Amino acid sequence: RVFEAMLLVGISFSPLAGDLVTLVAPQVAKAASLVFLLGAGALFLWEINAAGRWVWPTTIGLGLDIVVGTMALLATAGMDGGIASLLLINLAAGGVLLSLPKAFFFAGIAVGLQYLEHLLSLAWFGTAERSLSEVSLFAVGYLAVTGLSQLLRQEVSQRQQLVEQRESDVESLSQLNDLIIRRMKSGVLVIDAQGRIQRINEAAWSLLGNPSPTRKDLTEISPELWRRMQQWRSSGRGDYTPTALVERGTEVVPRFVAVPQSPHHSAIVFLEDSSLLTRQAEQLTLSSLGRLSASIAHEVRNPLAAISHAAQLLAESDSVAAADLRLLEIIRGQCLRMNAIVENILQLSRREQSKPELVNLRRWVVEFVDEFRTVQPLGGDELRALAPETAINVVFDADQLQQVVWNLAKNALRYGRLPEAPARISVVARRLPETGQAVLEVLDRGPGIAEKLRPHVFDPFFTTNEFGTGLGLYIARQLCEANQATLELVSVAGGGACFRIAFNAQPETLRGDKLPEP
Repeated sequence: RVFEAMLLVGISFSPLAGDLVTLVAPQVAKAASLVFLLGAGALFLWEINAAGRWVWPTTIGLGLDIVVGTMALLATAGMDGGIASLLLINLAAGGVLLSLPKAFFFAGIAVGLQYLEHLLSLAWFGTAERSLSEVSLFAVGYLAVTGLSQLLRQEVSQRQQLVEQRESDVESLSQLNDLIIRRMKSGVLVIDAQGRIQRINEAAWSLLGNPSPTRKDLTEISPELWRRMQQWRSSGRGDYTPTALVERGTEVVPRFVAVPQSPHHSAIVFLEDSSLLTRQAEQLTLSSLGRLSASIAHEVRNPLAAISHAAQLLAESDSVAAADLRLLEIIRGQCLRMNAIVENILQLSRREQSKPELVNLRRWVVEFVDEFRTVQPLGGDELRALAPETAINVVFDADQLQQVVWNLAKNALRYGRLPEAPARISVVARRLPETGQAVLEVLDRGPGIAEKLRPHVFDPFFTTNEFGTGLGLYIARQLCEANQATLELVSVAGGGACFRIAFNAQPETLRGDKLPEP
């Protein structure tokens, strides 16, 4: 458009243009060319700063093109065909950029002005340089070019929508991949050939000792991992023995996978926490043993009941010597212990799915302690509830929480006492100051648990009491895990033992439920 305006200005003002064109209305030609030049320059600056909003500049510009072109046709002679042909280019460009109604609206105006210019030439000058058939040919051309431009616009629009859809799909997949990688429990890194970290997820960042985000060189962060990666690149075989990648870090098993067609010869490194793998293997083993134990317990139950019943009848007999009554008491006592083991195993095997609900720990611990005192005589022992003034809402199956804490409190009452001293037990509901996580703790001030026994307290059938079953803490931990919580033995200052339930499920997971009152 700016080029066309400069061309018209040159024709209107240059004396050299007389050989090419005759100005039948010089003042009109000069005014039209100047207006066109100023308008084209203003529209050019507008479109540069429009940042993609080109509909209004295009609309105004096309209208200016048609009006000025018609005036130029009226004011000149000898270039009518050239000027009319220039309008074809402008209408084609407008047809691509504007919608169908606007494009044909301007094409119709151009056609009408063509006929109007022909009539005015006849009326003012008595003759017209172009014949009516030539004007009609250009009119048909304007409409045809506009229609073809609209077809091109639709094709371009469809292709653009397809490209945008593909870009959106790629972006969504990229975000999904990033989310999956971030949420993976396994550490994931992308390392280039020079040992620079290109991508890393939260798990890998933690396993590498939480390095500074500005540190990208794997050779500095973990020389051991870099050594194993170099060994894998050179030999094609990795070293899969567990190792700690940083000082006092968690032992991991690194695995390497080459990135196909990577320009940087990158590799993906998966860091598997060996402790998680060990626990998963233990869970599979315990699950199989649990099913086997349940089958055995079911078969043992009937013979055990027969033995217990026979011992009871024998004890009621008058022919039993007094010295043998002690043996019968041992038989009956061991039968009761075996029956308790059988009941615990069967309970574990047919454990019902948890039914989580909102529990206010502040109120719950007070009610629990009151109920425990009522059911379990304490004598000189002490059991107290400690909770903050504000409510602590957690998600847990209330019946299963009662079962877990009841077992912990009974264990504390049995084992958490010093010689010749009463037991002092606390049931505490609070939030950890470091993370704000809700926890429930059962503490005692007894002799505590020996260091060598601490790793085994949650193992099934592990007990230090000849009359214990060794399943209480194992079942308690299983119930906690079923409610997205963890049960662990933590160290406590001043001696004694502390079993902590850490609640991971958030109250927001129960949408639509009303929070309990504080």
